[in-house]
Amino acid sequence: MTSIIADINDNRHVFKSSVDHFFSKINISKQLKSSNFYKKSGFSCTQILKELFALVFTGKNLYRSLLSDDALLTFRKNTAYRFLNSEHFNWEKLLYKVMSQLISEVDRLTGKDRESVLIADDSLFSRQRSKKVELLSRVFDHTSHRYCRGFRMLTLGWSDGNTFLPVNFNLLSSPKDEHVLCPVQETDKRTNGYKRRQQARMPATDVLIEMLRNAGSIPARFVLFDSWFTLPQTVIRVKRENRDVIGMVRITEKIHYFCNGKWQDIKSIYGSICNKPCGSSKIVGSVCVKIREQRDCELEECTDAKIVFIQEKKSKDWLALLSTDILLPDEEIIRIYGKRWDIEVFFKVCKSNLALAREFQGRSYDMLTAATAIVFMRYAMLSIEARNKSDDRTIGEFSRQVI
Repeated sequence: MTSIIADINDNRHVFKSSVDHFFSKINISKQLKSSNFYKKSGFSCTQILKELFALVFTGKNLYRSLLSDDALLTFRKNTAYRFLNSEHFNWEKLLYKVMSQLISEVDRLTGKDRESVLIADDSLFSRQRSKKVELLSRVFDHTSHRYCRGFRMLTLGWSDGNTFLPVNFNLLSSPKDEHVLCPVQETDKRTNGYKRRQQARMPATDVLIEMLRNAGSIPARFVLFDSWFTLPQTVIRVKRENRDVIGMVRITEKIHYFCNGKWQDIKSIYGSICNKPCGSSKIVGSVCVKIREQRDCELEECTDAKIVFIQEKKSKDWLALLSTDILLPDEEIIRIYGKRWDIEVFFKVCKSNLALAREFQGRSYDMLTAATAIVFMRYAMLSIEARNKSDDRTIGEFSRQVI
């Protein structure tokens, strides 16, 4: 994908036609209208979005482009900031509608024996130097293991193992008042801006479940988690949304699973299984367990799950994967979970190449949401372009006939 970005920077006139083709393909005018984007006068929302969308590939941010004499933008500063700061525009709905259309096209090129998945993860949306950004909070960065200024960018994406597309996101502030550094602005309660501000203070698990409900039409059987989300309560709530879960189990003594007639932590269960891989296989073994949402739940109310233990051949380190589909083979659980890495690549490309959290230096929460949605749509265009270059079935009109 980075090679595609390099080619675009060298051939900007070719890229302009690519952007026009992408916007025409997704019927951006119709999508904007259905997502409450409107202008009473002046430049159309389609024109403003298209020019902001292409901005990162010029090597300049919004501020430098507005001051430039190269006529990179046809509109003035006030037009751009009114567009980005609008509390009426539903950026989340726009992103979902665009991605739903792209997913339906990509899914036709995916074999029926190849599982499509939803991947949920969060990443640091850093605003370390900011002081007056709305809802700015102290959030814990799992990479550096320290608190930073910014937001938790909770993201839900779709993948077939080859193409990753972001479906929804939310910039989470801290639910604790003492960690919120800047207060929320007064907003009309009837607007989308008010709703997204309310959601930003909700627990991450509640926001995740709401995202999954809104993505009910996305074709994916499994939801993939890392160890920060694979808690029994979260797994059971996702299972109620008619999705199976495959996630990394947190190695702790505080979480218990019902196995061999008693409740045990993951370390005790691992100790009861042979800890030597058979031959060259890294799979130690697997066991069926039950998980509970509350400590006082009856055994009949618990949910069945399967835990697969994996150990490195020349290391004492081990890990465990949990699946709510107990009939799935161990090797298949590991293979499907490998698709979770796609979202890590997505975060890396957005931050390193698409100027996530660096291009627009606004202070309002609406502008942060708008900037993030634009970056996600840029990645979607590049992801589709990469798919077209690697999959021969997308050549010409033949791609429309493939089922």
